[in-house]
Amino acid sequence: MNPADKIYIAGHRGLVGSALMRSLQTKGCANLLTRTRAELDLTDQAAVDAFFTAEKPDYVFLAAAKVGGIHANDTYPAEFIRDNLAIQTHVIHAAYKNNVRRLLFLGSSCIYPRDCPQPIKEEYLLTGPLEPTNRPYALAKIAGIEMCWSYNRQYGTKYLAAMPTNLYGPGDNYDLANSHVLPALIRKAHEAKLRGDTEYVVWGTGTPRREFLYVDDMAAACVFLMDLPDDNFNLALSPAPSVPPLINIGTGIDITIRELAETVMDVVGFKGRVVFDSSKPDGTPRKLLDVSRLSSLGWRAKTPLWEGVARAYADYLEAGRPAGTE
Repeated sequence: MNPADKIYIAGHRGLVGSALMRSLQTKGCANLLTRTRAELDLTDQAAVDAFFTAEKPDYVFLAAAKVGGIHANDTYPAEFIRDNLAIQTHVIHAAYKNNVRRLLFLGSSCIYPRDCPQPIKEEYLLTGPLEPTNRPYALAKIAGIEMCWSYNRQYGTKYLAAMPTNLYGPGDNYDLANSHVLPALIRKAHEAKLRGDTEYVVWGTGTPRREFLYVDDMAAACVFLMDLPDDNFNLALSPAPSVPPLINIGTGIDITIRELAETVMDVVGFKGRVVFDSSKPDGTPRKLLDVSRLSSLGWRAKTPLWEGVARAYADYLEAGRPAGTE
């Protein structure tokens, strides 16, 4: 990617999109295309077609999506499958019609079967049943991977699907009803500290294992992938004829939810104890990505978990989010 290339970041205000903006700006990319949801509804095919026809982006980072934690996925399954299918279908097809050079489609590690062998390799896609609590979202993202693969095979496009592990960092969603586990724990621990509580409650048993990646590391990996020389990018696209253009992004290290909760307590300075509500769902028992393909291309995550959580907590405080509000 050259500084003058037109680069469209779909979803530039979200956790992932805003990190991509920071990474691209640091790289010196000056021609970044963005639109808010009010300016461009990606679920509107005619609007998406008109935008691509007018702007003719060279590169596309497809980070726009409807996302959320277990509660949100379980409460709004129709929106999660409908909106995500519409967004990715319209953007990918418009990219093809307007000769976009490369497209990076962002998904999530929840695309893999619930009981995958660990760590999870890219070829484990579609080898078993999905986790029921986020199946609509996962199926939408799997359809996006298949769409990238199909367009590459039929039209010779260069569309790569990147599946990050659990992300966190600046710009995260701290709504307790709809957020992912790490930002929810940050908010719960902070509010418990302000109230002077002796304990704070965490959903589930605390035993599931999860991998966490600081969002600016994820963005750096995405920019690294999109900036690969042609030979290496083609290898990422098609390591073998039977393997989709899919690559994992993560740290290769996981911890239990209990260990995560204790790390958050340490960072926030909450001196009480954590209590687990086992009546609430745990989700998938373990999700650790195999990141050997990404590592073989020359990229590794840099931010340790404690340091990343400290940065995320500082962002939470700087944003002026008082206790009990979003």
